[in-house]
Amino acid sequence: MDMFQPAALELIKKKRPNYDQIVEYCRSPKSFLKYMDTCGIDRSVLINYVAPEVIGFTGAVNQWVADYVKENPKRLISCGGLHPRTTQNILADVEQILKLGIRMIKIHPPHQLLFPNDYQNGVKELEIIYRAAEANGIPVMFHTGTSIFANARNRYGDPIFIDDVAVDFPKLKILLAHGGRPLWMNTSFFLLRRHPNVFLDISGIPPKLLLKYFPRLEEIAHKTLFGTDWPGPGVPDIKKNLEDFKSLQLPDSIKQQILSKTALSIWPGL
Repeated sequence: MDMFQPAALELIKKKRPNYDQIVEYCRSPKSFLKYMDTCGIDRSVLINYVAPEVIGFTGAVNQWVADYVKENPKRLISCGGLHPRTTQNILADVEQILKLGIRMIKIHPPHQLLFPNDYQNGVKELEIIYRAAEANGIPVMFHTGTSIFANARNRYGDPIFIDDVAVDFPKLKILLAHGGRPLWMNTSFFLLRRHPNVFLDISGIPPKLLLKYFPRLEEIAHKTLFGTDWPGPGVPDIKKNLEDFKSLQLPDSIKQQILSKTALSIWPGL
């Protein structure tokens, strides 16, 4: 929690009445694993990214998450970050990601204040990130949709700019975090159907709205991954999210695909 910008931390404290509990989970992977057990969760992907201007996170998150998942690498999956505009040495940063065994890279356009395809506009660091991830089989997750944090720039959250990334790096596994909600769900659906290696992460979408946002969810279930975005501001408890998802009017086979099987397409051997 020490890395947060004051405004970002205040928003989290305001929206999370169990803030002290969250701090304990950040400190102790053992405590978080016990919490996962109470929620009926087998594995968790721990999302981290670098955004010093908006959130406060620096490259130190990569070492932190790499150390954290050592408690149980089978159940805790590391996600780290790289910031194309603030890096001092992108090659060294990429090398550290590989050395630490980070299993996914998060790019957050509204918080990093860039478009995913800005490698076309001189941000060559983005191309280096994508090429390294593609060559090493590391998925890249993009935040898509809006953000409520102060100083976030939501125009960067339109997923259409990821179309270029999928075209230019066809072997790169891409996850669309949040499915472009609440403005660009149709664009996300189009990208999922257009590109073989584009996947959908439904975290941050209230399960009761999921079929409203994606009425043809069954068509893309084989590319859809369950998530919660907990403990983000306003996100319900993981167990509540899971229960609400399981209550949806979907075939059990579709639910099972989204809850567990799609992950194997992203991380073979999980």
